[in-house]
Amino acid sequence: MTDAKICGITTPEAMTAAIEGGARFVGLVFYPKSPRAVDIEIATYLARYVPTGVRAVGLFVDPDDETLERTLSNVQLDMVQLHGHESPGRIAEIKHKFGIQVIKAISIENKHDLEQVPGYEVAADHIMFDAKPADPDSLPGGNGLTFDWNILKGMATKHPWFLAGGLTPDNVHEAIAHLSPDIVDVSSGVESAPGVKDAAKIAAFLDAVKQADAKAA
Repeated sequence: MTDAKICGITTPEAMTAAIEGGARFVGLVFYPKSPRAVDIEIATYLARYVPTGVRAVGLFVDPDDETLERTLSNVQLDMVQLHGHESPGRIAEIKHKFGIQVIKAISIENKHDLEQVPGYEVAADHIMFDAKPADPDSLPGGNGLTFDWNILKGMATKHPWFLAGGLTPDNVHEAIAHLSPDIVDVSSGVESAPGVKDAAKIAAFLDAVKQADAKAA
């Protein structure tokens, strides 16, 4: 079975669509440069919608301890997703200090990028494979870019892993058939505009995931 994560939720309507559609993970973005960023007050409100059995994930980019402390003391999060240049040592430090599970996103462009995986697997609970931005000044994720999925073909990981990068209701079936990821992650692929989630697209994405699983079975 493939689980799904809807990332970059900013409204109750989007949160409801994700939960009712069967998302196993929901993401709140705490990176100020992102069009999907939410402040602590809104995030606290949205996190109250998350029922038992669905995991609330906070996305951060190279956060300092003060940022994590302020966020985690107010927002009920189950996991943090690190989407910057955090080292395995920094990940271990965050896990120890805050007692929370960590997803580490790795940007993929070619096979050499997979050389980072063993080091990060020691520290993180999950690895997320995302497309590497062409422009270093772009957002680290949520750009609607795909990468060559063949790079991950046959890869073995120690923990359940996430596939991200340009997924949509139209191509997630192909991604699941090609790679059998444990979790698929979508953000821009279910939006009507940058940062604006579309409830119908969220439902279509989650339905496509279910249909792909049913076909595989």
